[in-house]
Amino acid sequence: MKRMGTLRLLSDLSHFSGAARLRELLAGDPAVRVRCSPDGRHLLLLRPPGAPSPQLLVAVRGPGAELERAWPAGHPSPLDAFFLPWPTRPALVLVWESGLAEVWGAGVGPGWRLLRSTELCPGGGARVVAVAAPGGRLVWCEERQAGAEGWLGPPAAFSHCVCVRTLEPSGEAGTNLGRTHILLHHCPSFGLLASRKDLFLVPTAATWPGVGHILLIWRPGKGKLMVAAPCLGLSHSKSLHPGQGDTWDFRALLRGLPGLLSPMKPLTVHTWAPTPQGLLLLDFKGTVSLVQSHGGTRAVGTLQEAPVGLAGSAALGTFHGTLACVLGSTLELLDMGSGQLLERKVLSTDRVHLLAPPVPGMEDEEELETRGGLRLLSALGLFRVGWEAPQGLEVPSAEDLVFEEACEYYQRRSLRGAQLTPEELRHNSTFRAPQALASILQGHVSPSTLLTTLRAELRDYRALDQLKAHLVAGDDEEAGWTELAELEVARLLRTELVGDQLAQLNTVFQAFPTAAWGAILRALQLQPDGKGRLKSHAPPDVWKKVLGGTSAGKEPPNGILPLFELLCQCLCRLEPGWLPPFVELAQQQGGPGWGSGGPGLPLYRRALAVLGEEGTRPEALELELLLGSGRPKAVLQAVGQLVQKEQWERALEAGLALSPSSPLLRSEIFKLLLAEFARHRRLDAYLPLLCRLCPPDLAPAELLLLLRTHLPDESEPPTPFPEPGTEPPLTVGLLKALLERTGAQGRSSGPVLSLYEDILWDPGTPPPTPPRGPVTTLQASDHPGLEAWASPGLLCD
Repeated sequence: MKRMGTLRLLSDLSHFSGAARLRELLAGDPAVRVRCSPDGRHLLLLRPPGAPSPQLLVAVRGPGAELERAWPAGHPSPLDAFFLPWPTRPALVLVWESGLAEVWGAGVGPGWRLLRSTELCPGGGARVVAVAAPGGRLVWCEERQAGAEGWLGPPAAFSHCVCVRTLEPSGEAGTNLGRTHILLHHCPSFGLLASRKDLFLVPTAATWPGVGHILLIWRPGKGKLMVAAPCLGLSHSKSLHPGQGDTWDFRALLRGLPGLLSPMKPLTVHTWAPTPQGLLLLDFKGTVSLVQSHGGTRAVGTLQEAPVGLAGSAALGTFHGTLACVLGSTLELLDMGSGQLLERKVLSTDRVHLLAPPVPGMEDEEELETRGGLRLLSALGLFRVGWEAPQGLEVPSAEDLVFEEACEYYQRRSLRGAQLTPEELRHNSTFRAPQALASILQGHVSPSTLLTTLRAELRDYRALDQLKAHLVAGDDEEAGWTELAELEVARLLRTELVGDQLAQLNTVFQAFPTAAWGAILRALQLQPDGKGRLKSHAPPDVWKKVLGGTSAGKEPPNGILPLFELLCQCLCRLEPGWLPPFVELAQQQGGPGWGSGGPGLPLYRRALAVLGEEGTRPEALELELLLGSGRPKAVLQAVGQLVQKEQWERALEAGLALSPSSPLLRSEIFKLLLAEFARHRRLDAYLPLLCRLCPPDLAPAELLLLLRTHLPDESEPPTPFPEPGTEPPLTVGLLKALLERTGAQGRSSGPVLSLYEDILWDPGTPPPTPPRGPVTTLQASDHPGLEAWASPGLLCD
């Protein structure tokens, strides 16, 4: 039965902000330029220079603020405006003929605001004649003055150049603009049209007639420049990588391509339209042709009516192998394979705009439900044109479709010669996936509910299949492999990481460590807190999967690492400084029994095992892991290493960093450092820190006993001054601060705790002076000890 083309109303525009102004511009100005955002929610309307205000309107479907701009007389309006394919927030770029470019964004505050303003032609004297924004790049064709490039007088016909800059989001409200690269110089005036993958440089009325039959196709993903002459059936390919410094002189390019400069009439094209299949062009005879990305040209079909002059409006688009052409108030649908007219409809208005489909993976829920057709916009509303089966046609049940599709899927991958049937799938327990899906559908789940439940999974699988198709086609391979690795890691994290899944994850980390770690960052929602630590907002289930190890006695084969060890190994390769904060965060997230790498095996030891055997590990990382572990044995081991290296300040800070809930560990660190303080004088400069580390319950007597234990043995009686080259002894002056610390901590307890405590306290005022009296002469006989001090020559008989 023949299918029917339907035109269905999606919205009467009342769901858009500024609906009245939107209808007014669509109905009143036939020359208004309409663009749709990558997610399909925003509409941009730009009126030509000289039109009444407002010249720019951005309307949004659903919640959000519109953007309305007007430029007074004497101030030129933008030459063109484009939405940018930024996944984080809506953004657009405005470009003026003078070279001024403004980037506007929404979602970073109330309404739209200016994010960045720059000059594309900073030297002055240049004029932008065309601009396009393909895939995160800004490409423009500018006309330069004679001699602007430093060589003698180029002809006016070749005084243009085509330049490109990358345009990427940065943070919440920033924009990164790359360096300017020249793709072509000494070229004629070109119009610029962009599809999702390619940029088309097409001749205009201002192009020199001698090259008006030539158009160029730049394929950034493959680094190729195609030079094509559709009327001659010729095309040539050249390499063009702007990031590697490639550029082409247009005149030298054509001189090296034989046959392109044959005398030909310029292309007479009424309408150009970039599509995923290539560039559609409609001539004044009503013939539609397709220039493909490789430069080849083929005829698609001929319309029933031809455009009348340049004033007539026309729009071209494709969907499901069908060409849609709106010419005036007529809509014609042609089969792109045969060129046959499928259907012709007369519309109620001649001011209709075809909207580009949303970018795959960025469309919202409403766009997912209307996918598969082409959208038309007019003042009457937003419509969808597509194919629908006529009434009375039997549609197989959802359960039958499951087994039929699964049958074709398994048959393509089967090595047996026998034909697989849907009935066999129904009763064979080997094929469980279609039976599970069929059982879900048998539960009378409505299609809308099922779509809501599976939307995220379907979107991921669809994006993955599209990405694989792009990689097979060789489009933008480096970025494609990176995205594929991120999607694969995200998929594996949703599975049970055992066996093949864990082996696959190890393979991805080895081949694409940066992309794999980026996927982990998003899954764990890791962010630095500004104090050298990490924080995470991931749910506990995700952390449980990350911290889980292998069961006892079931070590992974062939050196395959569990996920936690895999992440530690990846961090050692990419950002070693992040490893200790990551392990510390993991210890805070861990629950009882999560890490099953061994009985009681803590995470810091699992991380140390990744660094290698003891003695071969990086000392700095090992120290940080030991100090951040919070385990007494590990912390004491780290402090002992710091003492051996005589890093006194860091050893003291490690003890002070411990919370008051670890008094025993702080006490052990204090005793370790006090022993060093008793042996030598290299800790004297850090005495204030040592006093702060002193345990609050330590009495002066205990302190003196500890010091006495570690004082070096004296083989000779002490002398008031040390011998040259020997270590100065410990003095009471150095001990005073420590004794005061212990005495101050003990005095508030009430009774005297030590025999020496009372001498540490200053009474504030000296004791009273005893009364003065007559001096009595001491008799030697009263003090027999004085005789021993008297010299014989000083005593009189």
